Amino acid sequence: MKTALITGITGQDGMYLAEHLLSLGYRVYGMIRGQANPKRPQLERIIPNIELVEGDLLDQGSLIAAVEITGPDEVYNLGAISFVPLSWKQAELTADTTGLGVLRMLEAIRIVNKNIRFYQASSSEMFGKVRETPQSEQTPFHPRSPYGVAKTYGHYITVNYRESYGIYAVSGICFNHESPRRGLEFVTRKISNAVARIKLGKQRELLLGNLDAKRDWGFAGDYVKAMHLMLQQDEPEDYVIATGKTHSVLDFVQQAFGRVGLDWREYVRTDPKFMRPAEVELLVGDPSKAERKLGWRATTSFEELVAMMVEADLALERRQRD
Repeated sequence: MKTALITGITGQDGMYLAEHLLSLGYRVYGMIRGQANPKRPQLERIIPNIELVEGDLLDQGSLIAAVEITGPDEVYNLGAISFVPLSWKQAELTADTTGLGVLRMLEAIRIVNKNIRFYQASSSEMFGKVRETPQSEQTPFHPRSPYGVAKTYGHYITVNYRESYGIYAVSGICFNHESPRRGLEFVTRKISNAVARIKLGKQRELLLGNLDAKRDWGFAGDYVKAMHLMLQQDEPEDYVIATGKTHSVLDFVQQAFGRVGLDWREYVRTDPKFMRPAEVELLVGDPSKAERKLGWRATTSFEELVAMMVEADLALERRQRD
């Protein structure tokens, strides 16, 4: 039986990854901050076989202790301040958690056991103002947010520990991936939840920012499988994880409202307060390396993803009404 330690266990990726690893026979530990973590009861209800350990990406000592206590074969660092708009408001905290948190976890592995395999959740936001389309593992980075800059640091420090200390450390450059477990602050879940609420008469309009921004959207449940596969290879390498297809925010809006038979133009308004200081206009990944070397391919279409999220939010809002 292999043992895995997952940071960011209460996020969508953490939960889907934990479920996937448990299905493969792993013993899975999730790292949480503090005994009174408000998401702990929900996590234990959804994944009753999860084991929890305390730790904080801001605290080196707690990470060393977490690695010593759990004795993992694999560490998946999914923890971060991952909401891009928040990174402008809390830039220093984003740098400390999303950037230096990676360094602290790698240091914990170096100190405790250099044979542990390490996965870092890198992001397509590192490409930012893209130099080429589609974006591959060789595309230069030009991040356009404090979040993107912090992720770029985390990516390069992972490369550095791989090359300097011989640690099996890899980064998955994941493009946008969503699910019904996505936080309500993210634009896709904001849209699907608003569509459900509008359909049920609980909400009258939906305020959004740039409708023309284009993203490569996949299903988080597909992407965590690629994360696991990356740690099963003979040699550590970084991979772009993406669908290879791009859609605009407006495409997502139209698809979501169409799912419930409503005309989006009657409900959607743009609001300047949701515009980014520096916009990332187009992201679309080239997943050919992951397809070729990992045998991984996204299996959930854009249309299926939107339908899944809208239906889940309709069910959620109906339960809350009842």
